[in-house]
Amino acid sequence: MRYRKLDANGDYSFGGQQLDYFRDTPMAVAQAVQTRLMLFRGEWFLDTTDGAPWMQEILGKNTRSTYDAAIRQRILGTPGVTELVAYSSDLDTEARHVAVAATINTVYGQTTVQARI
Repeated sequence: MRYRKLDANGDYSFGGQQLDYFRDTPMAVAQAVQTRLMLFRGEWFLDTTDGAPWMQEILGKNTRSTYDAAIRQRILGTPGVTELVAYSSDLDTEARHVAVAATINTVYGQTTVQARI
C-alpha cells in the first residue's frame, strides 16, 4: 500500500518525491483511516455515496447510540485494516466535534489512529 503523507496542516505533501509517501507500513493504513473519517458523505463529487455519515448519523442531538457504530464501520471498511483492537470517542456538543482514538491491527502491524472531526 502506498499512501501520500499529510503535512501539519492536513494537506498532501509534495516536493519530497518518495519521501512524501508511506509505503507498506501501519502508518499508511492509519492515514487512510484518518482521511476516510475526515471525508463527509456526499463531499466527493466523483462518488457522493462515499464518506463518513457525519451530518446524517454522527453530529447532532441524541446520536451517541448510532455514531460509534458508524465510525467503527468506517474504520473497519478501510483497506488494510484487519481488526479494531481498541476504540474510544468523545463528543463535544458545544464545539461540535468528535474526537476518535483507535488502535488497529493492519496487514503491516499494529498502529493507532487519532482524529478530531
